[in-house]
Amino acid sequence: MQAFAFTREAADGAARRGTFRTPHGAVQTPAFMAVGTLGTVKALDPDDLVNAGAQMILSNAYHLHLRPGDDLVREMGGLHRFMHWSGPILTDSGGFQVFSLATLRTLDEDGVEFRSHLDGSTRRFTPELVMQIERNLGADVVMQFDHVIPGQSDAQTARDASERSIRWLARCLSAFHEIEPPHGSAQALFPIVQGGIHDDLRREAATAIAGMHDWPGYGVGGLSVGEAKPDMYRILEGLNEVLPPTRPRYLMGVGFPEDLVEGVRRGIDLFDCVAPTRMGRNGAVFTTDGRLNIKRAEFRNDERPLDESCDCSACSRFTRAYIRHLFVSDEMLGRRLLSLHNVHFLVALMGAARDAIGNRSFDAWSQGWLDRYHSRTGTFA
Repeated sequence: MQAFAFTREAADGAARRGTFRTPHGAVQTPAFMAVGTLGTVKALDPDDLVNAGAQMILSNAYHLHLRPGDDLVREMGGLHRFMHWSGPILTDSGGFQVFSLATLRTLDEDGVEFRSHLDGSTRRFTPELVMQIERNLGADVVMQFDHVIPGQSDAQTARDASERSIRWLARCLSAFHEIEPPHGSAQALFPIVQGGIHDDLRREAATAIAGMHDWPGYGVGGLSVGEAKPDMYRILEGLNEVLPPTRPRYLMGVGFPEDLVEGVRRGIDLFDCVAPTRMGRNGAVFTTDGRLNIKRAEFRNDERPLDESCDCSACSRFTRAYIRHLFVSDEMLGRRLLSLHNVHFLVALMGAARDAIGNRSFDAWSQGWLDRYHSRTGTFA
């Protein structure tokens, strides 16, 4: 039996419902992955994630390499054992983090030299080293090291980065096969399709990558990095036509509710983003009626839950008034409750999308959901 497999179980237009099987369990797709950058989803215990219905989570190779060190994680039995998460894990290669250090890095064909954001020490990432780091961490799915550029980059810049990413992918694949997984568990390497907001470059990259190897899945990178949302949606529509339909597609770093729905509509299966916990720690709440800021005075005596349609432990027990009080009083529980709610909200949203696809009602469901979500004004965060 294959360690990794993807089965499409239903479709409604480009939207797909399926199952992605991994050594640490199956993921029902479409699905949202909460981000545990440093081996923890901020403010949440792994049991919170299980209770919220989370199936798969993400951690970051760049951050874990710097602290506590991927060698230590390997020594401690791998990331699953280290953080006590028994479900599937995906590790980002760190490409986005390295290239976001624009004033602290130097790029050449071999790799990238950069200064640690922690202590200023000089480090170097190459495709081969990143594969070693991700092997050490032991996640189920590992991402290639790629060249990330700003969303509005011109065509030549996007071509250079995309073609470099493909050359680095070949080196990642070679190194991936040469390095033995340290904990005996199979791992899957996903390539990343780059090309900015340029349709022809995206298609060229997807076609070239698909011809290189029988990949277990595909990442779509370089979106939600400053480009306009219509550009992102257009690129996803084009990629839906060229990416192999029998493999899962992962849209990297995208996690606002409306973007998840729009992504599913265009054939995306997996999503991740720090938004639900980061925004939750700052008082922003996802609801079916739009986003609201719990710190606003209008919620001072509001007896309603955060979202009346939500069954998370925050909504089932506490009022908006109480959670606002926690934020005004700078109590940690407020940040924890909103982080929990926002993660639960996105996980449940993808569950509703799966049901709609299975019922072949996705188009009507998604349009109704988006209309309601966008209709709220005045209390947006």
